[in-house]
Amino acid sequence: MPTLNAPQALHARIRESLRSQILSGHYGQHDKLPSEKQLMESFGVSRITVRHALGALEQEGMIFRIAGKGCYVAKSKPAQTLTRLQGFAEAMHSQGYAACNRVLSLQTLPASETVAQAFAVAVGTPMVELRRLRYLDNLPVSLDISYFTQELGLRLAREDLASRDVFHILENDYGLPLGHADLSIEATLASAEEAQLLDVAPAAPLLALQRMTRGADGAGLELDFIRYRADRFRYQLRVERN
Repeated sequence: MPTLNAPQALHARIRESLRSQILSGHYGQHDKLPSEKQLMESFGVSRITVRHALGALEQEGMIFRIAGKGCYVAKSKPAQTLTRLQGFAEAMHSQGYAACNRVLSLQTLPASETVAQAFAVAVGTPMVELRRLRYLDNLPVSLDISYFTQELGLRLAREDLASRDVFHILENDYGLPLGHADLSIEATLASAEEAQLLDVAPAAPLLALQRMTRGADGAGLELDFIRYRADRFRYQLRVERN
């Protein structure tokens, strides 16, 4: 029988035991987990406790249920590396996900102080704002708010932004090679609007990314403010000691 430390709630200990086995690869993608009865006997707990633990893992997206058959390990959470500058669809397609966008709005607005500073222009300079809701396998994953110079933004307005990455358009259609991006990532809570669009509860945890992408010549191309569902997306980074 697995060892259970007294201070921790029973359902939490079962959840953590199963989570660690999934993360270690003991249970692989689409593997079936032990039945509720097997978990009850293994941990010496009630069915309600087991269901509480499984329900928590299901909410996290680590497992899924099939009625009458049991619980299975879900597909790993989509991840994008921080060591290479890639468009969202480019990174997701390489992992076997179908990515698409819903354009919410595209309009010309005066540059705020933050936008003006990023592009090194005067506050109030006309800029183009693009708002998109991005999907993976038909599920909402992120809300992207992007800013461009007016000249570039009006060109992009004529493109198919529902199915194409802006990065791909810039490099392949406009001949504007990307150089580098400066970005920051932090945790935040969903506003009422973000919660509605991303289909989460108000104040649900989100990943907040701010990214300024520049061309090979150093010119500012795109400023992004992105809100990711923390349960459906992650960033990953390999760090070397030397």
